[in-house]
Amino acid sequence: MNSEVKPRVLIISAPSGAGKSTLVNHLLASGLPLQFSVSATSRKPRGGEKDGHEYYFISAVEFRKRVDAGEFIEWEEVYKDHFYGTLRSEIDRITEAGKMPLFDVDVKGGISLKNIFGDNALAIFIMPPSVEELKQRLIRRGTDQEDKIAMRVDKAYKEIELAGRFDMVIVNDDLTRACNEILTVVSGFLNDR
Repeated sequence: MNSEVKPRVLIISAPSGAGKSTLVNHLLASGLPLQFSVSATSRKPRGGEKDGHEYYFISAVEFRKRVDAGEFIEWEEVYKDHFYGTLRSEIDRITEAGKMPLFDVDVKGGISLKNIFGDNALAIFIMPPSVEELKQRLIRRGTDQEDKIAMRVDKAYKEIELAGRFDMVIVNDDLTRACNEILTVVSGFLNDR
């Protein structure tokens, strides 16, 4: 990515279980000129996740090598030896196709990307109706053990405190309303050239 010219980007962040992926999928299916930016991670795939689709799955050793080589625009160690990051090549791939990168990232990653792209980024925080509802969603999702759910809920309290660092907060207490709201806001950002 050319460091002098920053493309316009869309950043969607939320605590785990807030419904971020559902809203991101709604945006991607809307016909807007957006393309999902596939992040890299050192964690193992969950469920039916495929390499190159949800994430680029690489080892922690390989991740560190790529960090040292300057291949990431941003990255972080979210949990011990669980790295997540945005590859520069991914942004280039999307912008060269004439689309706007859509980042579905955790809260710290969202703040990092907003700091990097500044006014060229629209950063949206998806707020759960409550932390208790978020916990129930994580339990219903059935992808994590009880200790992981507790860790995600604890992290959610800290992430919610950072919502003010985003350009907009959308409360996902009614899915239809949240889908309409995010579509309206993103369409406005795309049309505001």
